Amino acid sequence: MWPDLIANAKAGGIDVIQTYVFWNVHEPSPREYHFEGRLDLVRFVKSVQHVGLYVNLRIGPYITAEWNYGGLPVWLRKIPGMEFRTDNQPFETEMKTFVTKIVQMMKAENLFSWQGGPIILAQIENEFGNGRTAADTKYMLWAARMAEQQDTGVPWIMCQQADAPGVIINTCNGFYCDWFKPNNNFKPTMWTENWTGWFHNFGAATPHRPVEDIAFATARFFEKGGSFVNYYMYFGGTNFGRTASGPFLGTSYDYDAPIDEYGLLHQPKWGHLADLHSAVRLCEPAMTLIDPVYQYLGKNLEGHVYQVLGKQNQTSSGLCCAFLANFDIAQDANVTFQGNIFSLPAWSVSILPDCKHVAFNTAKVAAQTSVTAIRPSSQPNSIQNWESYQEPVGLWDNKTIFVNSLLEQITTTLDTSDYLWYTTSVKISAEDLLGNAKQQLAINSTKYALQIYINGDFSGKHTLANSGLSVAQSINLIVGRNEIALLSMTVGLQDGGYRFDMESAGLSGSIKLTGLRSGDRELSTQQWRYQVGLKGESLKIYTQQGANFVQWKSALPPPWTGYLSWYKASFATPSGSDPVAIYFGSMGKGQAWVNGNSLGRFWSSFLITETDCSQTCDYRGTFTQSKCLTDCGQQSQQWYHIPREWLQPNQNLLVVFDELGGDVSKIYVATKTVDTICANVLQSYPPRVNAWPKFQATRQKLLLIPEAKLECPDNQLISSIKFASFGNPQGRCQAFQQGDCHATNSLDIVKKRCIGKKTCSISVSSTTFGVEPCAGVSKSLAVEAHCQPFLSATL
Repeated sequence: MWPDLIANAKAGGIDVIQTYVFWNVHEPSPREYHFEGRLDLVRFVKSVQHVGLYVNLRIGPYITAEWNYGGLPVWLRKIPGMEFRTDNQPFETEMKTFVTKIVQMMKAENLFSWQGGPIILAQIENEFGNGRTAADTKYMLWAARMAEQQDTGVPWIMCQQADAPGVIINTCNGFYCDWFKPNNNFKPTMWTENWTGWFHNFGAATPHRPVEDIAFATARFFEKGGSFVNYYMYFGGTNFGRTASGPFLGTSYDYDAPIDEYGLLHQPKWGHLADLHSAVRLCEPAMTLIDPVYQYLGKNLEGHVYQVLGKQNQTSSGLCCAFLANFDIAQDANVTFQGNIFSLPAWSVSILPDCKHVAFNTAKVAAQTSVTAIRPSSQPNSIQNWESYQEPVGLWDNKTIFVNSLLEQITTTLDTSDYLWYTTSVKISAEDLLGNAKQQLAINSTKYALQIYINGDFSGKHTLANSGLSVAQSINLIVGRNEIALLSMTVGLQDGGYRFDMESAGLSGSIKLTGLRSGDRELSTQQWRYQVGLKGESLKIYTQQGANFVQWKSALPPPWTGYLSWYKASFATPSGSDPVAIYFGSMGKGQAWVNGNSLGRFWSSFLITETDCSQTCDYRGTFTQSKCLTDCGQQSQQWYHIPREWLQPNQNLLVVFDELGGDVSKIYVATKTVDTICANVLQSYPPRVNAWPKFQATRQKLLLIPEAKLECPDNQLISSIKFASFGNPQGRCQAFQQGDCHATNSLDIVKKRCIGKKTCSISVSSTTFGVEPCAGVSKSLAVEAHCQPFLSATL
């Protein structure tokens, strides 16, 4: 996927690609390095270089990033005396070793800019912050010195580090950074994470950030002047495998970003930001020569003007640019600037590349909206021959640990698996079960998720997001020996926070058996037997070879085997080139693999309990991640991405492990594609930014007419026009309605211009339609079109 992702970023006006370096996947065991396949960092950097873009290499190696354990390898916990991210010799030794490894790899491939490569910046640490202990400050200063001693020949940055020393550049991360200034005037102003959305958690509503607000925040950042760099969260992708952090971060890392999880353009977000970038570039000649002059334009209104004067204080041709801002959250305004009146919607910025004409306004979105659709595979019964295997409860081999106490899970498993079995046994007399008391297992201080089995039978499950909570589970005991098996499950390890390396998981504190005639029985100090992981994991039964190591049986028709069940089947790859998705909405909680590649965790049974959701969102006012939510009352993530690179034409092996059972008969494979495209452009909107170079050369007013532009993805054409109205149409994409002002030939004109084409543009003017409906009233053009593959569109 890399070439298309990078090319789409460049087409959107991006100059630099930044990426983290993921220590825990590149060095999963001490001095065991992996840089093959999708871990090929050198190839990634060269892919960026190939299209003429630059790279900011965020080595970290602590990265946060909603990535498991913040990118740090869990094996660090085994090293005696280890403390993370403080003045600690063991940690600094390991960190320096890895950073040096990465720097030397880049140098060996001539990838730094002074070597002719694309890397122009590097990052050490990430969001460490200030105001900690003296030992922490000493570590931060050590990290800065260590980075400089790497002799990369490019500047180093530290995110969210106000006291970054010397030439290390401190930067800003957040939804808004127009307030930010570096800690020294010789350092550039840098916004390393412009959060275009937010991440998704299992059991939580899906957050969205309106593009009008992103554009507003970005324009406000640019307008202040100085040397500035803005990095968007531009593509998130998927947390394949067990890479998502915890607790409960979802597998999708779509992030509501300009390029979605599947690599499709997220419109209008991608297009509106591309227009913003083009408008800023029109101002570049003036912005790189001079600092702006601030102008007060009224309450909550201001301007920043870049004006380069020639002889007798005359403005040099083309060297005047203005940013006019209205940061009121409700009131639109008309402002007078240099003798002209400009309309500024609330919470918006207008960019005037010549100080006379508006090329872009952050609240006026002319870019099309694209609506994606899931299309089931055209292959009949694409998933075939479901079979199942029952994961054994408790101990499954002789590689067990025997301890007379409760062990902490992360240190015990070193995160080689989400699963740890705690098993023990108790003897129960007939007298213990006399009376009406109900026996319960009382467990304190557990975290994440837990299943309880008594004598091999399922007794209960619990989900616990925080430590220090208690479980009281009713159980059925028998006279004699009773086997207790507790399956503790992590769902991603914490990725940050002060001393997050001290995080614990699993069971701790007290485990009591209550309701016995002889009194409560403390179990935590008796002998416990531990088994790391699942038998199916150990045998890798999710691979073609490993699947032969166990006995499968037919899983259809229902009922299925229930808890702790493995399922396997095969499917054919959907035809075409659209991204492939698989539906797990019928399943419970677990993991899935295709041809041995992990698709990540699923938890479809985790219902979203939030209620503050809406299909619309007011972009005006300060954004937070809880402002614009969807999917309340729905299941958690139901669709999962399968990269086509992992597929073969037929007989793809699909293996699903479900802790809760699930209904595999309802799993199906589909493709995700752009199905509907819409535009809604007002006559009051600025013209398309790409008309400006020609306008500046000819000064023809005709070129300053706004356009509605529609474009289908590659290999698709516009097949039909469902709606078109020039006048005062109402509603939004897929719900447009004619208003009381409408040019009756709107649909015919748009059809003639667009059907059978990949892209079309329609000027939003009465001249285009040959009529003037409701004369004297500002009008708009709303269009809804459908895209189909070439053959379908032609037929």
